[in-house]
Amino acid sequence: MKMLKKFTFCEGKIVESSDKECPIYVYICPDDTERKYLIESLKIDEHTLHSSLDSNELARLEMEPDHVALIIKQPKRYTGKDSFLFNVESIGIFMFADRLIVLLAEDIPLFYGRQFAKVDSIPDIVLKLIYMSTAHFQGHIKAISMCSDELEQQINVSINNRQLLNMFTLEKSLVFYLEGISSNGRVIERLKTSASKLGLSTAHLEFLDDIAIENAQSYEMAQIYSQVISSLMDARASIISNNLNVMMKNLNALVIAVAVPSFFAGVFGMSEFSSMVGFEKTWKLAYPLFTVAMLALGILTYLLIRKIEKTWK
Repeated sequence: MKMLKKFTFCEGKIVESSDKECPIYVYICPDDTERKYLIESLKIDEHTLHSSLDSNELARLEMEPDHVALIIKQPKRYTGKDSFLFNVESIGIFMFADRLIVLLAEDIPLFYGRQFAKVDSIPDIVLKLIYMSTAHFQGHIKAISMCSDELEQQINVSINNRQLLNMFTLEKSLVFYLEGISSNGRVIERLKTSASKLGLSTAHLEFLDDIAIENAQSYEMAQIYSQVISSLMDARASIISNNLNVMMKNLNALVIAVAVPSFFAGVFGMSEFSSMVGFEKTWKLAYPLFTVAMLALGILTYLLIRKIEKTWK
């Protein structure tokens, strides 16, 4: 969905505006005309512009002659169609002296919550966008933990592969998150070292320190959950494999127990059994006795196999 939204400052808040000139422009999936304007008129690097809309691109900061280009990572909006895959997306931020350009691959809310209740400059917006990205990562990591707990309960009562595959997907999601959080951390460090060039105040630097701490905590959370899920995956896979082995042993014992009476029935037959026990004429008694004998033989065979298995253990 292609769209251009314009925002302005109003009493310390960011509000949408219909004015021709505004300090904040948000391009959602820009079309060819808008991209041409951004590249030719605003001198935004074409590769950086495309990278801003590429979910596989790492976060980074680039200093251009008349603007600063940032690419940050944040969790992608999760839907039921994603099937436990929590992905990441890129946001392009271009800081000019008199305006801020934000590029998005899809329409997502940006300037909301108490963090944006008091903003009066472009650097304020940039830092709070990074902070909101870090907060989103923390929230999604907690959601991944809840999904993991639910899948664990399902695995305990199931032996199919669907729950295990979902756990693999969650583990893959955490890898994406670790990569995105780590690259955001490098951007935060670059911002701190380039504070003088960007005109960041002491208050901005203190806020950056807070963001760096939150980002580090998010990385540690994602790393811990990734290790826990990986360990649980190995343990659950071993348990399911062991359960399947036990089931196969029981089935093999049952097959052998059925095969032995079938062998004797095939070799001797009903007529030989009747002649051996002297029931040629009283077949109504011979058939039940033959059936009982074969069942007894099968049960004894099954019990003998189980006893041999226990002896070998």
